[in-house]
Amino acid sequence: MNEKPHTVKSYEDQLKKLNNDLVEMGANCETALGKAMKAISTNDHNLADDVINSDVVIDNFESQIENEVVNLIALRQPMAVDLRETVAALKMSSDLERIGDLAKNIAKRTKLINTHLPNNLIEAMNRICILVQKQLKIVLDSYLSRSSDVARTVWESDEQVDDLTNQCMEEVISLLKSNMENIEYGSHLLFVTKNIERIGDHTTNIAEQVYYLVTGDYLEGERPKGSDSVLTK
Repeated sequence: MNEKPHTVKSYEDQLKKLNNDLVEMGANCETALGKAMKAISTNDHNLADDVINSDVVIDNFESQIENEVVNLIALRQPMAVDLRETVAALKMSSDLERIGDLAKNIAKRTKLINTHLPNNLIEAMNRICILVQKQLKIVLDSYLSRSSDVARTVWESDEQVDDLTNQCMEEVISLLKSNMENIEYGSHLLFVTKNIERIGDHTTNIAEQVYYLVTGDYLEGERPKGSDSVLTK
C-alpha cells in the first residue's frame, strides 16, 4: 500500500531535478557567452582559456540530463509519463550544449586575435551579444514559469538578432576594406559574429520547445527573419 505514493514522489523528485539541472545548464551557457564576449572585447586570453576549459561542465550536464530522462521513462510506463517533459528536456539540453560549444569557439577565436579591436566593432558585437544573452535568460525563465507567451515573444524576436548580425558584419567588412593586413583576424571576427547568431538560433529552438511543452502544439509558420546577410548580397 505504501509503494505507490513512494513511486509517485520519486517521479516528482526526479522531474524536479531534471528541471533544475536544465536551468543550471542554461545558466552556465549564459556565463560562458558573457565571458567569451568579454575575452574578445578585451583581448583577454586567460579569460578565453577559462571559457574553453569550463565547456566540459556544460557537456556533463547534457549527459546527466540524458540519463535522467531515461530514468524518468523507466520509472513509469511510457504511456503514463508526460512525454512532453522528457522530449522537451532532451531537445533543450542538446541546444544548450551547442550554445556552450559556440561560446567555446568564440573563446578559441579570441586566442588567435593578438590585437585590441576598434571600439565601433566591439560595440557592434556587444549589441548582438547582449540581446542574445537577454533572450537566453528570458527563455529559461519561460521554461521555469511555463509561459508559452514569453516563449513566443523570444521566437518572434529572432529577426532582431539577424539585423544586428548584419550590422556587425558590415563593421567587420569595413575593417577589412580599410586595410587588407586585417584580413586574418577579420576572418576570425566574421566567424565570431556568425557564432553569436547561431546561439540566437539555438535560443529560438529552445523557445519552440517551451511552447510545445506548455501547449502541446508547435509554433506555426516560418520563424521571423531579418534582412538578408551582407555576405549573400
